[in-house]
Amino acid sequence: MLDRRRILRMAGAAIGAAAVPAVAVGASEAIARSRDTAQDNVSPGSVTAGKRFDLTAGSKELLREFQLSGTRVLQSFAFDNTRGHLFTVQLVDGGLQLPGETQTYSGADREANGDLCLTRLDTSGRILGTMYLRGFGHGVQIGVETTSSGSYLWTETHNVRTLNSDGTYTGWGDRLARFEFANGTVLTADSPSLTQYTLESGVDRTTCGIDPVNNRLAVRCRVSGTFRYRLYDLAAFKSGNRTPLADVAQPADLQPGYTDVFQGFASYGSYLYLLAGSAYGSNGSTSPDGNTFITTVDWNTGAAVEQKLTKAGYTLLYREPEGMAIQIPDPSNPQAVRLCSGFASYTSSTDTSKLASIYYKDVLV
Repeated sequence: MLDRRRILRMAGAAIGAAAVPAVAVGASEAIARSRDTAQDNVSPGSVTAGKRFDLTAGSKELLREFQLSGTRVLQSFAFDNTRGHLFTVQLVDGGLQLPGETQTYSGADREANGDLCLTRLDTSGRILGTMYLRGFGHGVQIGVETTSSGSYLWTETHNVRTLNSDGTYTGWGDRLARFEFANGTVLTADSPSLTQYTLESGVDRTTCGIDPVNNRLAVRCRVSGTFRYRLYDLAAFKSGNRTPLADVAQPADLQPGYTDVFQGFASYGSYLYLLAGSAYGSNGSTSPDGNTFITTVDWNTGAAVEQKLTKAGYTLLYREPEGMAIQIPDPSNPQAVRLCSGFASYTSSTDTSKLASIYYKDVLV
């Protein structure tokens, strides 16, 4: 959202609602170079090769312009596929005083403090509950682990304030957290109901998502100033094993028109998907094309294998890409999966409180 993620340079692959021309020769050469250099930036993966989502296939609408608990933009989202629930995360609204707080805070304070609003909805967009996470981070990406007892959220936590070039502050978590959704609850980074997980010393800006089909945890983190992606067996990670199934560098920018504003990621099988783009009116993004890209990365090689511009939701006002997730619409058929991308938009030209929309692709190749 806004310019808060501009620190990264990433390749974005686009999910196109309309047909997009094939990658230009120059971009194809860049992809080839990426494959050649990827081996220097990857620990050889041990992920069984499988199918990937076809980014040239048209996008479909799952939900359009639904309201969340607060007025700020969608940051990211994830699904409890068994229960048919959708979880979204936003920064807490300025001026809202939460239980246990002795004062109100501005929106800038909430962003610096890493205070998040977590909403549970059904898949028609109806709000089912809300909880708040104080001192967690920016909400760049979240995951949901479905258990028989409830929905467990995976998020960043242990917020660290970072000074931006414009003099403002943004909060980013440097640990991971797991906790059960509990409507009406306010958690802090040291709440006893929270389980925290750390990586090696010095790693920061840790965010994560879950591959619900293969029960794997995908982690994005900054190591010595460089962003990397790591894939873990979920059960092994929880038990303390930090040996990844794959460890790849964020790929170089590949295609003309890319943007450096990172917005989310998702993992399914042997492929990682990266989302980047800006709201209409910023960083060169203009309606109706925008500059939202999705990149497909091979977990086993670190190579970017496909990259496309998406025009999904191109008629939305504002239209900022926000978060990715894997959905299994029918739990009895876990191979029928969807790669979902989120978008934030305005309510109207005179009411800038934000709405959320989700589009998906479901063609595998």
